[in-house]
Amino acid sequence: MAEVKVKVQPPDADPVEIENRIIELCHQFPHGITDQVIQNEMPHIEAQQRAVAINRLLSMGQLDLLRSNTGLLYRIKDSQNAGKMKGSDNQEKLVYQIIEDAGNKGIWSRDIRYKSNLPLTEINKILKNLESKKLIKAVKSVAASKKKVYMLYNLQPDRSVTGGAWYSDQDFESEFVEVLNQQCFKFLQTKELKMLKWAETARESKQNPMIQRNSSFASSHEVWKFICELGISKVELSMEDIETILNTLIYDGKVEMTIIAAKEGTVGSVDGHMKLYRAVNPVIPPTGLVRAPCGLCPVFDDCHEGGEISPSNCVYMTEWLEF
Repeated sequence: MAEVKVKVQPPDADPVEIENRIIELCHQFPHGITDQVIQNEMPHIEAQQRAVAINRLLSMGQLDLLRSNTGLLYRIKDSQNAGKMKGSDNQEKLVYQIIEDAGNKGIWSRDIRYKSNLPLTEINKILKNLESKKLIKAVKSVAASKKKVYMLYNLQPDRSVTGGAWYSDQDFESEFVEVLNQQCFKFLQTKELKMLKWAETARESKQNPMIQRNSSFASSHEVWKFICELGISKVELSMEDIETILNTLIYDGKVEMTIIAAKEGTVGSVDGHMKLYRAVNPVIPPTGLVRAPCGLCPVFDDCHEGGEISPSNCVYMTEWLEF
């Protein structure tokens, strides 16, 4: 008589226990888990039971559904964002999560379409809905004037998107940059002249010449403070902005820089170092190649063909070639 094999069905697991275990796994792996991870951790749970538990967690807004190169990812949802997205469907939540992951650099609708695998018409509809709820905003990028990037509504766009202090409504403020260039150099020149007058007195008293030289240097913080007190800028400038201007003066041969060690907490120091600048008189005039506008341009990194700033439409390059 043939042996009859009976398939023993595992007892049905408690749905709440499955959901709690999935939540625990998401906490263990905050960047997200795949269905394979869940399967490996709960091999006795049937695929249908896993799917029911995951769909319930998604519908309750406890999980985010993401798409990666390896497939779908499930990630624990931030409680604050869960309240914002209450009442939204899974597609809208997915688009919101993609935009959130892009941070303050934003993301183009084309990239949202690629990551979500949703039709463009559906994405445009979702984007308009999220904008109307003031959950996201569209920002024009200086890298491509006809394209917009999307980011969370409360984020301040990155400098790579807005162009920083050198742009106003996507237009490069060349006159503003030139004024800053002149005023920074003027400040360093004034400090140099004061040092020369003091050096004449010090020479007679035979003081250390290195002390005389070092007194002609000014930190980037001093230059930044001088520019802020002038009140010539309508936007708030950072020390990084001023150092960008000072770098153009260095490339032009008008200023030199040195870096010294500084005590932690010293005003103007970064990671135990401080940048000092002083005006110099070039021994010989710079060659034509050195004076090319590319070497002096504070937005050199944003210059590329097809962008708002490009070699083909650069008026400074045209003037230099005609010269």
